[in-house]
Amino acid sequence: MATSFDSYQKRKLISSYISVVISIALVLFLLGCLGLLVINSKKVADHFKEQVVMTIYLNENAKEVEVNQLKKSLALADYSKEALYVSKEEAAEIMKIDNGEDFMDFLGYNPLKNSIDVYLKAEFVTTEKLSEITESLSEKSFIEEISYDNDLVELMNDNVKKITLWVLIISVLFTLIAVLLINSSIRLAVYSKRFIIKTMQMVGATKRFIRKPFVWQSVKLGIIGALLALIGMAVVLYYLDITFPELMLLKNMVWIVALFVGIFLLGIFITWISTFIATQRFLNLKTDQLYY
Repeated sequence: MATSFDSYQKRKLISSYISVVISIALVLFLLGCLGLLVINSKKVADHFKEQVVMTIYLNENAKEVEVNQLKKSLALADYSKEALYVSKEEAAEIMKIDNGEDFMDFLGYNPLKNSIDVYLKAEFVTTEKLSEITESLSEKSFIEEISYDNDLVELMNDNVKKITLWVLIISVLFTLIAVLLINSSIRLAVYSKRFIIKTMQMVGATKRFIRKPFVWQSVKLGIIGALLALIGMAVVLYYLDITFPELMLLKNMVWIVALFVGIFLLGIFITWISTFIATQRFLNLKTDQLYY
């Protein structure tokens, strides 16, 4: 009978440990994924900003020397990531492919202009910066028109600011929730052993001596949970890097390593402080209060 009861208690204890580890792993995994989002949010925003194209249309009488000088100056400009020359013949071919028909068959001539497509660096994709660049380039007489989607630029910058603010707010809230959830799981695990804690105290064991095995056990569970969370984060990061190689998610290895170390230490710290507080609470309770 005693053996059966001991086996039952052992299974119950193992089940409790597993639930604590799973809780810690899931919470830290979600918190880590949110951390990855925060680290790479600027990079993702920059990637979309750098898809904005500023098109410079050239006059028909623009000299080849002037165009070549402009291409070189744009390639070396601080604001330029890439500058591509598109002749009107190339533009006609692109339009033919996009529309599925040759518009020159019924027009009889090519109305398009030679142009240069400039892909800007992310920090220059703002209404103010684009206006300055446009004003500077417009001084050249052989440039007929400079075109870009100003409404898209404004919308993109507004959305980036809003998303950044909400990501920070959610990060703070989620960190608080993570601490509370892990703390609740640890407290439940300690609660199941409250009578053992009080018995040890009654036979003369010091509070430090009683706390030590509970804290060490919880820290080990925190380490296991943190390692599982880190494995999950590594899998997610690897998958995203393969799926979206243009984002170069693994380029900021220093920040990624710091995040992984931070998640690991957070798992240890939360379990340690939660166990310390929970055991201290039961150590300070009177025996008759343990039943409530």
